[in-house]
Amino acid sequence: MTTTDKPNPLLTSGGPRNEPSVPPGTEYHRVLAGDKRRIGRGLLAIILLLAGFVVFPTAIGRAVALIDVRMGNTPPILGGTDYTPLYHASSMLSLGLLVPWSMLIQRWLYGVPGASLHSVASRFRFDLLGKSLLVFGPAWLVVNALGALTPVEESPWSQTDLIAIILATALLTPLQSAGEEYGVRGLIFRVIGSWTRSPRTGLVAGVLVSSVLFTAAHGATDPYIIVWYFVLWTGLAIITWRTGGLEIAVMLHAVLNTFTLILAASLRVDLGSALQDRSAGVGTPYQLVPAFTVIVITAIICWRTRKTGPALTAGRGQTPPHTPS
Repeated sequence: MTTTDKPNPLLTSGGPRNEPSVPPGTEYHRVLAGDKRRIGRGLLAIILLLAGFVVFPTAIGRAVALIDVRMGNTPPILGGTDYTPLYHASSMLSLGLLVPWSMLIQRWLYGVPGASLHSVASRFRFDLLGKSLLVFGPAWLVVNALGALTPVEESPWSQTDLIAIILATALLTPLQSAGEEYGVRGLIFRVIGSWTRSPRTGLVAGVLVSSVLFTAAHGATDPYIIVWYFVLWTGLAIITWRTGGLEIAVMLHAVLNTFTLILAASLRVDLGSALQDRSAGVGTPYQLVPAFTVIVITAIICWRTRKTGPALTAGRGQTPPHTPS
């Protein structure tokens, strides 16, 4: 690898702002690695993160459900079937809280600044987000739109509820997607990646374990859906490692979820059953198409960074040893 190659306009995004406690010259998944493996600490971090996945939706969902009940609705969190705009918004917002929660866990258990979860530059690189959206966004939208245009069972929503669902989706679903990325491709990826002596072994373990765990957490039993989820999460983890941050992973996840939910609401799909039903027979062979698209996007990013390798952290006032190009 060389440090004199011309920076790639797709992946470069300004100078780093790392804190002293972020080790310099380190790949994203190895920031928490040290002389000791600290497996017990890592397990505690994962348990606390998983607790957030459960506690935040439960606490916020039950609080908001009090309003729904007064309006004559029984949302799923209370055992009902009324998928209301309030329930939808609370679900999105509660998972968005995983962003600060993941940062807090990392800071508390490892003493590493929470901002380092954004990227090796310890900041969210909005320019990289924008460039990746322009480059990959259109094709990603088309692929997922075609997959959503299948016959579905409609839900008798009122016009008011329909507008409220679409607004809540547009405003809060990107936060939900970011929360899951910071928790899984951020914290869990780093924790697992720190348990090995070898960075390469840590990379393989981090990618595979985080992808398997998140695929299993979705509870799918349909083989097409399982393959789709595993390929997606694996691709997002590799992209995170290669670009040294979560920006592209957040973009792809947010575009997927936001667009799919808005389209589903526009078609009056019963979101309550559609979001929960991942049983055998629900998936279709078409889901191999977005899976292949993820592979292509991941391959493009790896090819564009072939001369520089993965982005690395840098100490205060230093230039990163390798800039993705």
